Amino acid sequence: MSTRTPPALVGRTLGSLRANRPFQLLWFSNLFFFGGVWTQTLVLGWLAWETTHSDFKVAVFGAVRLAPLLLGPFGGAFADRHNRVRLLLIACTWALAAAGVVATLASLGQASYGVLLVGGLALGLAQSPSQPARASLVLDLVGRQNLSNANALNSMALNMTQVIGPAAGGLLINGLGAPAALWISTIWYAVSLGLLLPLRGLGQVVHTHTGSALHLVTSGLRAIARNRMASTVLLITLAANILIWPIAQSFMPVFAEESLGLDAAGLGWLLTCGGVGGLLGSLVIAWLGDFRHKGALFVVGTAAWGAAWAFFGLSHDRIVSFVLMTAIGVLSAAFGVLQTTLLLMTTEAPLHGRALGIQELAIGVMPLTSLVLGAFAEHFGIGPTTFVSSALLVLSMAVLARWTPSLLRYGGS
Repeated sequence: MSTRTPPALVGRTLGSLRANRPFQLLWFSNLFFFGGVWTQTLVLGWLAWETTHSDFKVAVFGAVRLAPLLLGPFGGAFADRHNRVRLLLIACTWALAAAGVVATLASLGQASYGVLLVGGLALGLAQSPSQPARASLVLDLVGRQNLSNANALNSMALNMTQVIGPAAGGLLINGLGAPAALWISTIWYAVSLGLLLPLRGLGQVVHTHTGSALHLVTSGLRAIARNRMASTVLLITLAANILIWPIAQSFMPVFAEESLGLDAAGLGWLLTCGGVGGLLGSLVIAWLGDFRHKGALFVVGTAAWGAAWAFFGLSHDRIVSFVLMTAIGVLSAAFGVLQTTLLLMTTEAPLHGRALGIQELAIGVMPLTSLVLGAFAEHFGIGPTTFVSSALLVLSMAVLARWTPSLLRYGGS
């Protein structure tokens, strides 16, 4: 009996990937696409810190990198109206072209701070507006019953790239230089594009909407405002992206050098610990499949994630920080996987793209909050800023759970 258990567990965990060729292609395309994103984000962020040695200017880079998130509602409207596969092909082609230009300029020694800002913006334009199409296409390919499993597997792909990308980027910076790391990300975008090409005949089932894109966005906002459960999920996303994600996205080079005394390779390994933890957390959620307590895991897991960040902000011990970053990765899976799963499950199909676009808008507050947190970190230090911000996230989860207690009982019905 024990000889059959491991294959059964693997089969359950990888359920959405089995015998579903279109989702397999999308999953591997996501793997290489986000591999390029993580590598470029680390390298460009490190170069921004090395060029300026300013917490605030690193925050400015992070804000510019994340600014295209503000286009999320319009990306969602396009995802509801147009072929989602075609939108992903356009985004991947743009990423490939933009990465090639930045890598070429870095190879020529022309990677000034201004070039890094433009490169970060280009990367954001390739990634953020396409996310509603990417996430809603998953439901189109796997169906509602397999959605939690499929989203967990997508989160696994993202975390696998967070394991590989930062470690490879840090080692390449130390061994071969930043341009080599940027060329690696360019190659990954090319592979991602190649994997999407066989899906061109899919994604034809889209919902018929009339009116302008602005009308689609405003009607989607009104529909979400009337949906208490979906609104609460989005408010949790908003709180996390005001209080925690700006720190995770923009200030890790500052933690590495100021708090822990790490070089580029050490930064890569620190981020890799987060990726390993996220991979483990996503594996657990994938194994659970269509489990009953999705809402409770989302709320409680997000609160625990905030608490782990609070302890990380106070740590100056390398070993403790690496362990905490792994725990942060594990707990982040509850937030990262289930925010999209719950949003899709609590909204009607014609609204999925726009609901995900509003989610992108909630994430899009990061550019502004990165600047605010950067200013606080410049004055009070990155550790105390992280502790206070994380404590506020835990408090926010308690308030929102009391406001919508039905979310704690929600299982997907």
